[in-house]
Amino acid sequence: MGFRNDFLWGAATAACQIEGAWNEDGRGPSIWDVFCHEGSHIAGGDTADVACDHYHRYKEDVALMASLGLHAYRFSVSWSRIFPKGTKDINPAGVQFYNNLIDELLSKGITPFITLYHWDLPYALYQKGGWLNRESASWFASYAHTIGELFGDRVKHFITFNEPSIFTGCGYKEGNHAPGYKLDTGDLLTVQHNIQLAHGMAVTELRKTVPDSKIGITIASGPAIPVSESDEEAAYKSYFDINKDNFIWSESAWVDPIVLGTYPDELKAIGEKLSAAENLFTAEDLQIISKPIDFIGLNIYMGRYVGDCKRKPGEAHTDMGWSINDGALQWGTTFIYRRYKLPIYITENGMANIDWVSLDGKVHDPNRIDYLNRYLSGLKKSAENGTDIRGYFQWSFIDNFEWAEGYRPRFGMIFCDYETQRRIPKDSAFWYANVIKTNGENL
Repeated sequence: MGFRNDFLWGAATAACQIEGAWNEDGRGPSIWDVFCHEGSHIAGGDTADVACDHYHRYKEDVALMASLGLHAYRFSVSWSRIFPKGTKDINPAGVQFYNNLIDELLSKGITPFITLYHWDLPYALYQKGGWLNRESASWFASYAHTIGELFGDRVKHFITFNEPSIFTGCGYKEGNHAPGYKLDTGDLLTVQHNIQLAHGMAVTELRKTVPDSKIGITIASGPAIPVSESDEEAAYKSYFDINKDNFIWSESAWVDPIVLGTYPDELKAIGEKLSAAENLFTAEDLQIISKPIDFIGLNIYMGRYVGDCKRKPGEAHTDMGWSINDGALQWGTTFIYRRYKLPIYITENGMANIDWVSLDGKVHDPNRIDYLNRYLSGLKKSAENGTDIRGYFQWSFIDNFEWAEGYRPRFGMIFCDYETQRRIPKDSAFWYANVIKTNGENL
């Protein structure tokens, strides 16, 4: 017993991180283009102007995906490539690019998963208040409707938002991501609510345009991992706890309204203290937010232990400094499924490693192979214990622009030489191809 027979093995990317061509063929600027070009926000002064040049090299990239046996590919659409001004006039060249990409994927037997929003808000909408403006929900719904009309004849899997907690927390609370805000708690609640409302309205529009679609949302998650069997209930409780300082990062603050149709009591208490509940926590909005979805996407890279476990000096970590926790996928999926009872896709999992081209011309990344083996073994345990897990997308298909960290961290299974744009499959790519071929039986 292991993964289901129709388990989808894939890889993921995001438009801003790989496409490049930031101002070509009618594309409008996003908040990340402006954030990069201001010159002081990104390590090394890097920008996403060229990135992996996927816009021009998508056929080569899809051929590599096919060579590894990928079943599915999760990518995001650049909103400002479709709507340069955020709304109204559609950019035909942008539409053609995604039509070409989708057709190329399907010709190779690869199932496309579209993420509508992976952090790159059109700058024109930022100038109108962005996610602080309640109208943003309507802008997003219109965009979702168009995406469904344009691509829904071939694409059936849609993710509304990628990691709303991260782009809100980093972009609107801490200020180290675009648009670089440091908002107070009341404004953060407003941003969160508008995004959830946008999600619900987008679900409604996608149901209209693609009636046979499967729709979900992707949540960033750092699971609570019980150290022993006796710590399981404490870990479960800790996983979904909320307080004033961490609510924006909390899984339950984002997912409870969407899936359970109710706001966590702790979140309502925060809003009431700020007199925000009257404007935000309304039954009418909640009905929109809680439109039924088909799955939950989880992005999991690390976790935290609950129980008698002290951090030791020199513990294993990735090139991002993130801890390596073998049980993260096992317990993250176990607890999320227990609470929300929806099918799960791991929409991102992987690690940043210090990779380079060796003298033999290859890229050897044994640490990544070990990491993936550990995490996927935990995912397999969760599946064997009855968790409904439908697929796994490794992050990332290719090395890419890693937001504020620029091009230093390398997450890809494909090495990208950013100067020459040469692609080199790493050892982990061939290892993962064997995992796919055996449906994880070799884990």
